[in-house]
Amino acid sequence: MAYNNNQNQHKNERFEKPVSEFTDKVLQIKRVSKKTKGGNQIHFTALVVSGDKKSRVGVGLGKAKSVADAIQKGIKKAQKSLIEIPIVNGTISSSIQLKFKGGIVLIRPGKTGSGLIAGGPVRAVVELAGIKDIVSKIIGSRNKSINVWATLKALSLLQK
Repeated sequence: MAYNNNQNQHKNERFEKPVSEFTDKVLQIKRVSKKTKGGNQIHFTALVVSGDKKSRVGVGLGKAKSVADAIQKGIKKAQKSLIEIPIVNGTISSSIQLKFKGGIVLIRPGKTGSGLIAGGPVRAVVELAGIKDIVSKIIGSRNKSINVWATLKALSLLQK
């Protein structure tokens, strides 16, 4: 009985996921508990940043009963909410300060070769957007999700 290895390869290719151009980064996973008549309901939320490192970036918040499903939902939402950021010589065109809820984000263009001088939430968004040189400061809120949304909103205000 001859075993045809070639046929088996074609079957596996059908089920493989296509390689995505986007890079995803999970910033935060939270466990959410809700008190109900039947006991505690436990869910998870995942804050995910997705970008192609060529000026497009998006943020998504996925909610589900398992961590893996929450991350997948977050990735889908992030890729649906992509914004285009104008990048000039590896940095942004002008400085911007934006207040979003309790947080204030200050983002300035960096000198060539200075690198990413940014805190965790801002760094994740800027890195996946493909910006190489930037200076930023988070003022006010220490909440990761607010700082990520503030950064995304600030970057979306930049003009081409």
